[in-house]
Amino acid sequence: MNNTRWLGLGIGVLVPAMAMATTLETVQEHGSVRCGVNAAQPGFSSLDEDNQYRGLDTDVCRAIAAAALGDAEKVDFVPLNSIERFTALQAGEVDVLSRTTTWTSSRDTTLGMNFTGVSYYDGQAFMVASDLGVQSAKELDGAAVCTQSGTTSELNLSDYFRINDMSYEAIVFDAPEQSIAGFEAGRCDVLSSDASQLYAQRMQLADPSMAMVLPEIISKEPLGPVVRQGDDQWFNIVKWSLFAMLNAEELGVTQANVDEQLSSENPDVMRLLGQDSDFGESMGIHADWAYQIVKQVGNYADIYERNVGANSDFQIVRGLNALWKDGGIQYAPPIR
Repeated sequence: MNNTRWLGLGIGVLVPAMAMATTLETVQEHGSVRCGVNAAQPGFSSLDEDNQYRGLDTDVCRAIAAAALGDAEKVDFVPLNSIERFTALQAGEVDVLSRTTTWTSSRDTTLGMNFTGVSYYDGQAFMVASDLGVQSAKELDGAAVCTQSGTTSELNLSDYFRINDMSYEAIVFDAPEQSIAGFEAGRCDVLSSDASQLYAQRMQLADPSMAMVLPEIISKEPLGPVVRQGDDQWFNIVKWSLFAMLNAEELGVTQANVDEQLSSENPDVMRLLGQDSDFGESMGIHADWAYQIVKQVGNYADIYERNVGANSDFQIVRGLNALWKDGGIQYAPPIR
C-alpha cells in the first residue's frame, strides 16, 4: 500500500501532503544546531568563566555545526538532565544529543533513536573517601552508595552487588551536583558513576585529595551522540562528523597543520579535506565539511587532550580511547 498522505482541497481534488522538513533543513533555517548537553560535567560539558560551554561533548556539537553550517560556533547548547534528555530529543527540542549517554540495546531499539558512534569509551567505577581505608570495590559490602537516577548506573550497581553476593543501600539523586554534595556531606560512603564523571566530580570537591577512585571498572559505557530515527541524512552528518575527527588524527591532520595539509599528495588526506572528490554532496553539505571540522574544532586528539587529557586538569590517559594503532579501540571507517 502506498504510504503517501493526501489532503483534500475542495470536491474531488487530492494533492500530496507537504513533506516534513529534514533535520538539516531545520538546522539551516534556524541557522544553528540545537545540541542537548550536560549542564555541569567539567571535561565533557560545563560553563567556563566566560559563560561558554566547553568540553569533549560540546566540541562534538561544534564539529557537527562546522560540517552542517560551516561555522563551529553556530550551536545552541540546551542543558538537559539525565531524565529529560531523551524526551527532548524525541520531541524535536534538540537536533542531537551529545551528553555522556551510554549506547545500550534498549535505548537503541525502543526509544526511536540512533546512536551515531562512540565519542568516549567509559565504564562505571566507585569513588570513596581516602580515609575509609578501602582499596577495592570488593570491600564495599553494606556500604551506602550515592548514584544518579535515570542512568545506567542504578542497574549496574544492582548487578554488581548481587553477582558478588554483597548488600548496599542506594542513595539516589536527580542530578550529579546533588550526588557529589551528598558524598561530600557524608550521606554515603561511596559515589558510583561513569569513571569520567567521577574524575570530574572529584575535582569539584573542596579538597580533591579526600577522595580516591577505586581501580575496578564494572561496566561497559560507550558514550556517543544520539539522533532521532527516520532521518538518514542527519544521521550520516552526525556520524561522519565524529569519524572525520578520528580519521584526521590517524592521518596526522591537526588543527595546527590542516592548512598545510591541503597540499598533501596523500590520497586519504586529499579525500578527507575535500581536495579529491566531493564526499559532502551525498549528505547535502559542502565538499570541505571535514576541513571545516578540523580547522575550527580539531581532530579527535585535539579535543581529547584539551578537555580531559594531558592539556586539561583531569589528565585522563587515552587508554581505550587511543586509536587502534596506538593500543586503544578508537577506529573510524575510511572516507572514500
